[in-house]
Amino acid sequence: MANPRPHLFVLGLNHRSAPIEVRERLAFNNGTLEPALRRLVDTEVVREGTIISTCNRVEIVTCTPDLAIADEKVRTFLADEQRIARPLFEDHLYSLVGKDAVRHLFRVAASLDSLVVGEPQILGQVKDAYTVASTLGTLGEVLHRFFHKTFAVAKRVRSETQIAARAVSVSSAAVELARKIFDRLVDKTAMVIGAGEMGELAVRHLQHHGIGNILVTNRTYSRAVELAREFNGTVVPFEQFHKHLRLTDIVIGSAGGNDYLLRPEVVEEALRERRRRPMFFIDLGVPRNFDPRLNDLDNVFLYDIDDLQQVIEENKDEREREATKAEAIVAEEVETFWQWFSGLEVTPTIVALRERAEVIRQRELAKALASLKELPPHAQKAMEALSAAIINKLLHPQIAYLKNVGRSSETGEAVDLATLRRIFGLDEDDDE
Repeated sequence: MANPRPHLFVLGLNHRSAPIEVRERLAFNNGTLEPALRRLVDTEVVREGTIISTCNRVEIVTCTPDLAIADEKVRTFLADEQRIARPLFEDHLYSLVGKDAVRHLFRVAASLDSLVVGEPQILGQVKDAYTVASTLGTLGEVLHRFFHKTFAVAKRVRSETQIAARAVSVSSAAVELARKIFDRLVDKTAMVIGAGEMGELAVRHLQHHGIGNILVTNRTYSRAVELAREFNGTVVPFEQFHKHLRLTDIVIGSAGGNDYLLRPEVVEEALRERRRRPMFFIDLGVPRNFDPRLNDLDNVFLYDIDDLQQVIEENKDEREREATKAEAIVAEEVETFWQWFSGLEVTPTIVALRERAEVIRQRELAKALASLKELPPHAQKAMEALSAAIINKLLHPQIAYLKNVGRSSETGEAVDLATLRRIFGLDEDDDE
């Protein structure tokens, strides 16, 4: 008998379908993923599987011969592993089969399904999920091929579109503006005033784009030391940061407080000491850290949160336009993968059909030649060629049908191969 045809099946939830309090209860953390994955894959219902678990999604990717049983098994698996009643999360689940499952994973890895379209972290997280499953041996031919194709699609989206080229966070937008003003950052010095989350993100983006030097100052000195140490920066005492302005090309303010930390007269003095070389100020504070009148000074560029938000919205629009190109790439690659996947089902039947026909041809040819003992060799060869040609002609429409019908483009349902195999007697013993 032929093996039941495989189905690609994804069941999960994400930031769109479930609130954080549901997602965090289903997330696999602190060493729980590996033993859970071993319990999930049983080689019978869930023949292959992996778990993608991030702050924004929990998804079970499987290959199964029985969708109904697999669906029930995975739902029960989630409830049992995370000790949560099914009614508390089932309304938030989505279930994707066949081409829909393929399209979904391609979009996830290409960051088209992310909270921020184009963010790069998700591809690494999908790769991590694949590595864990591969190490544990819970992947087979189908999911190995599926994930490698997924990574190739994500790479193609990155290389052929600008989906990740524009900043869409406040901190990254600030650094993007700095790069536009100075062209290059490798010979520039930045000062970050405030070592909170916003300041840390700004430092991280600056370092990623090759800033030459970073000065860190904060009202709580120990926090400034901690941040400076993490990014190889230099600590400046908060009470003395004005004296270091003359060394600074980029000043990022993210400190709390109700009064301006910098006013025009202080910055004017720094400009004189710098011989009027340009200074770029990014005010991330609410209330604002810098006096808006800084913009009136020559060679001073000041941007605040509202300015950055405008940049972000423009960049989001640009990413959405690039996302349209990425969706076209995904659609094309889904068809390519599906052609291979469909072949997994029909190829064994095509091979069996050819083999059965060849057995019958050889047997009947041998009978005929046995009754024609005086037939010369050239005539025997002619009979051999004739019988082969007849078999090829008879099998051509059946094989063409198997190759071309494949699976439905939307539902993933396949031609009924079991019926075809019975019609052709492919699973019967031939004792003749």
